[in-house]
Amino acid sequence: MGHRASGAFELTAFEPGETEERAGAAFGRIRIAKTFTGGITGMSEVRMTSVGDAAGAPASYVAVEHVTGELDGRKGSFVLQHAAWDTTGVTIRVVPGTGSGELAGLTGEFHLTVGEDGSHTYVLEYELG
Repeated sequence: MGHRASGAFELTAFEPGETEERAGAAFGRIRIAKTFTGGITGMSEVRMTSVGDAAGAPASYVAVEHVTGELDGRKGSFVLQHAAWDTTGVTIRVVPGTGSGELAGLTGEFHLTVGEDGSHTYVLEYELG
């Protein structure tokens, strides 16, 4: 990838929705809002579906996140798709074709880190085409 943006984000809302208990699993829906600083400035809305194992531990989640604001000074929006299995890792990518405004044609991969203190940082490796 040709460009790299980094910074931090804060969760400004974490609203669990419905949960559904099934044999060996608990399904949940969550709405999350974030505020970004650094290479990305702006906010996002996340819709997440998750499943916990029979013991209640996180097992996996999928989510879509609509980010609106600026990326390295370019205004627009784009969508990230999250996919995670247990706690071994997460893959987050820009959904091709979702860039708008000055971010049309955006592609890339988003990496997040959660610090021991609960802080969230990110690196977005991207191309604008």
